[in-house]
Amino acid sequence: MFNKFHTIDWILKPVQCQDGPSFLKRASTDKLREVFLKYASYQKNGEYFMTSEDFVRKFLGLFTDAAFNDESVRLLAGIADTSKDGLISFAEFQAFEGLLCTPDALYKTAFQLFDRQGNGTVSYDNFAEIVQKTELHSKLPFRLDSPFIKRYFGEKKQRLINYAEFTQLLHDFHEEYAMEAFRTKDPAGSGYISPLDFHDIMVNVKRHLLTADVKDNLVAITEGHKVSFPYFMAFTSLLNNMELIKRIYLHATQGNRTEPVTKDELLYAAQTMSQITPLEIDILFQLTGALHHTGRVVYSDLNNIAPEHYTKHITTRLAEIRAVESPADRSAFIQILESTYRFTLGSMAGAVGATVVYPIDLVKTRMQNQRTGSYIGEVAYRNSWDCFKKVIRHEGFLGLYRGLLPQLMGVAPEKAIKLTVNDLVRDKLSDKQGTIPVWAEVLAGGCAGASQVVFTNPLEIVKIRLQVAGEIAGGAKVRALAVVRDLGLFGLYKGARACLLRDVPFSAIYFPTYAHTKALFADEDGYNHPLTLLAAGAIAGVPAASLVTPADVIKTRLQVVARTGQTTYTGVWDATKKIMAEEGPRAFWKGTAARVFRSSPQFGVTLVTYELLQRLFYVDFGGSHPTGSEVHKSKSIDTLNDIRLNADHIGGYRAAVPLLNGIESKFGLFLPRFQSRHQQHTIESSSTGSKKTS
Repeated sequence: MFNKFHTIDWILKPVQCQDGPSFLKRASTDKLREVFLKYASYQKNGEYFMTSEDFVRKFLGLFTDAAFNDESVRLLAGIADTSKDGLISFAEFQAFEGLLCTPDALYKTAFQLFDRQGNGTVSYDNFAEIVQKTELHSKLPFRLDSPFIKRYFGEKKQRLINYAEFTQLLHDFHEEYAMEAFRTKDPAGSGYISPLDFHDIMVNVKRHLLTADVKDNLVAITEGHKVSFPYFMAFTSLLNNMELIKRIYLHATQGNRTEPVTKDELLYAAQTMSQITPLEIDILFQLTGALHHTGRVVYSDLNNIAPEHYTKHITTRLAEIRAVESPADRSAFIQILESTYRFTLGSMAGAVGATVVYPIDLVKTRMQNQRTGSYIGEVAYRNSWDCFKKVIRHEGFLGLYRGLLPQLMGVAPEKAIKLTVNDLVRDKLSDKQGTIPVWAEVLAGGCAGASQVVFTNPLEIVKIRLQVAGEIAGGAKVRALAVVRDLGLFGLYKGARACLLRDVPFSAIYFPTYAHTKALFADEDGYNHPLTLLAAGAIAGVPAASLVTPADVIKTRLQVVARTGQTTYTGVWDATKKIMAEEGPRAFWKGTAARVFRSSPQFGVTLVTYELLQRLFYVDFGGSHPTGSEVHKSKSIDTLNDIRLNADHIGGYRAAVPLLNGIESKFGLFLPRFQSRHQQHTIESSSTGSKKTS
């Protein structure tokens, strides 16, 4: 019926035109009028109007083929044309934009399709007119004089249906259609139909509930046996209730979307849900077993069975590139490009995160370098807050950013290599369903931490010496290049073992914790709002940063220049023994609070920036993408060509195409897209007549 509008440009969430993080805002009257006049081609009494073609084909971008079905276009235009005069005025154009912003816009849009007189009710004639024009009716005609129709419209079919009643009629209609189709295929009333008849009914009556994976396995799951009526009803009920099945799965796994679940575990979680029967669970495992023979299901399996819904989350993409047509086309070169892409975005994200928290990092470094005990002189800072105030008092606000430049020069590749290696190793250790065991997550994080040290150590030693330089009143100004020159190549890697001791466990803790926390914060569709990404990143940083503080203290002591009278260290073990002897075990936890307050928000900002950049600058390399970045669902069997968002679809019209597609994908009301034989014959007769006249 419509050109499909999928997640390439938008990921839609339930739309309402209100102010808020997930809502569309109404377009202004002036902006709407400007768009309206751009497409309105008909003028009458000094006023402009849109024709059916103006609205459906030019503005909405539907039925773009030359052989489009004119009758279907008129029916769709009639949704906005409430006066039913064949023309859409600006008032009607604006009114429909408002309707698209209501919480029940899908049902209201469908209601206006059937309300042929525009009087707020649907008559039997209205209902029959639309139903008879659908593709389904042409293949499996519905008995419009059946008891079902009479129960709704009365014995004489004169009862009018209001909007609220219409919503229930639509729901019940397709259930009745399925049973009517079963009776047609079972004229003897045996209660059984053949596997091929089962396939025929599903791809015609329930095609809006089928994905390609389900359609391809309809006959396979019957194993050549006849399909009983209870099995048929359970199958259609399962497809109708897949969103409920997802909630049951999440209940069984406590929110984990990668944990495999057995049939018994799912049955146990579903026992409080009267809508889901054991037969439906059996069918679910038959379907997943046909896709992969593991005997367990994960969340991605449910997405492969559930059809693409008309509602998704709204996320604007500034750029979108498809590097390969399918995962099978991934070459070594494409994989290198993918790593380069991730590295570039990781560099940008790392720079943003480091800049935000740099003042906290400076305070943390000075607190860790502060010596206490009988061998040490006067304490410069009582606590982190005292350090912060004294830096501003003696060195000015810019003193908080002393050493930022080398930090940014190093942190960009450092964070980039960490994020890239973690993603790369996770990809290699994930199975075909995208699931990864915890040990593999820890290993991926550890590899990421180890890989970053090549960038981290030189960066850290230069940064630390610049940060503590301001503590010496009247001292000569220390330059980054001078520090590098004094240290030399090998000196830049002083304390590298301590750096490894800190960074490997940090990343091994951080990345798995982040992945699982993000999954817990995701909504029912698995989507993460930017705020949940930020929260997940910040929360994951707390245990990671605090537990490796002792290694960070040792690294700091090894990398700073000891002043006269201060203890010097020759290595990790030497530093550990001397700090314990001179300052006690509490010294290993110096700066823990500052480290947590620096690392936690830094990684939160870095990770949310990294994932949002991948959403905004979307490149499909045929590999994995950040989980929770979009509601990924298998395309339904009716997927046609994707179309780009029209920049003129402002306000509520941003949801127009997905909602019109929803009439098809949710209610199965497929109107023919191409010319009917009658239309073609009329056009050909007209063309022949014109030639004869000539």
